[in-house]
Amino acid sequence: MEWEIVIGIETHVQLSTESKIFSGASTDFGAMPNAHACEVDLALPGVLPVLNKDAVEKAIRFGVATQATINQRSIFARKNYFYPDLPKGYQISQMEIPVVEGGTIKFHVAESEKTVNLTRAHLEEDAGKSLHEDFIDMSGIDLNRAGTPLLEIVSEPEMRSSNEAVEYAKTLHSLVRWIGICDGNMQEGNFRCDANVSVRRKGDKTLGTRREIKNLNSFKFLQQAIEYEARWQIEQIEDGLAIVQATVLFDPDSGETRLMRTKEDAHDYRYFPDPDLLPLVIDDDWLKTTRASLPELPKSKARRYQDDLELSGPDVASLVSSLEAATYFEATLNHFDVSGIKPAAKSIANWMNGELTASLNRSQKDFSQCPISPETLSVLIKRVLDNTLSTKLARLVFEELWSGDSTVDDIILKKGFKQMSDSGEIESFVSQVIEQHPQQVADFKAGKEKALNSLVGQVMKLTKGKANPTQVNEILKSKLS
Repeated sequence: MEWEIVIGIETHVQLSTESKIFSGASTDFGAMPNAHACEVDLALPGVLPVLNKDAVEKAIRFGVATQATINQRSIFARKNYFYPDLPKGYQISQMEIPVVEGGTIKFHVAESEKTVNLTRAHLEEDAGKSLHEDFIDMSGIDLNRAGTPLLEIVSEPEMRSSNEAVEYAKTLHSLVRWIGICDGNMQEGNFRCDANVSVRRKGDKTLGTRREIKNLNSFKFLQQAIEYEARWQIEQIEDGLAIVQATVLFDPDSGETRLMRTKEDAHDYRYFPDPDLLPLVIDDDWLKTTRASLPELPKSKARRYQDDLELSGPDVASLVSSLEAATYFEATLNHFDVSGIKPAAKSIANWMNGELTASLNRSQKDFSQCPISPETLSVLIKRVLDNTLSTKLARLVFEELWSGDSTVDDIILKKGFKQMSDSGEIESFVSQVIEQHPQQVADFKAGKEKALNSLVGQVMKLTKGKANPTQVNEILKSKLS
């Protein structure tokens, strides 16, 4: 392609605090309109904002997790603009000195690692919500979201494809959930992205005019919106038309972006320091305590899994894709002795990345909601490792476990799933197969190795999958040599 896409993303992360950023009103989702809007949220005369310490704590956690600079003195400003659902006529945000500056997000696209630098992450309050569906010739205003604490995370324009943008957003989404600052519920608007998209000819170092796609609340929509917008801009330029800086919305039904308003710049918002809020000061002890409270981060955990457990890169990437997955993996691993920890880790990873993930996806659940406990999975894996079950029979036990409340051993006993490991018994079945399939025997003796697999399959069929495949192979080779 002769064109290059340039993408930067602003992400609004709703911080999982019990109350709003400048008032004591609840942040619970789903209440009746305006039930969680207090005097401060309504901007009644004489009220004053009071900063929520928990919101600051969560901003610090993010800064530490991304190796950013924590500004130990930052200030709040008033960002002036008119929205019907913004009672004050301004939004309290941070402009000149944000609480977090810099930082990086690392992620993989295919086999390549990509690093995106962060510009800043600043605290601000959310606006309310305008409701249009339930009204004729008018709109309703719900101020339950007004004052909800947000951490706006701004990336540098360093992504060059919709795939990179999606992987960046997924990695960021996983991180904020991992460190406990946001529940990540995109359907409720708790994690939403604005994508700044521009195009330029390959080799051109000057950035093109960007258009900002607002409020993308799914990774699928993020990808579709960027791809449509990039194509649209390229067509405009090739037709001799100029791109005008603007804010646009993405329509999932049509798959197109549409103009919302021409884009404002910072000076249009008339920022000035909020006179009702003192500077935010974070002392050394607070910073040290917060740093110590963070869980082991995904990158560190991934390195440990690879070095100590000898797991492959793809296995590790799946296991650290969410805190729930990593917690489930380690809880299962804890049921194995240290002497057999490496083969157990590989087996757990295979089950988690295979049957478990597939079943959870079908049920729309995550590992924290898995109906098969880590202890139960460990027993199932032990029965495979001690040759009580073949892999095929273990999958049948898994299906029973998923749909019922029996134990692994009860299912093996009830269904007669115990693997056949008696050499004499297996040998009798092998002899039958050799006698019944002379052509495959002749093929194998003629050097056709694949014929052996056919004979093994016949033995497994005859024993209804209960024969130990390793023993079947050994006995067959011995008899045919």
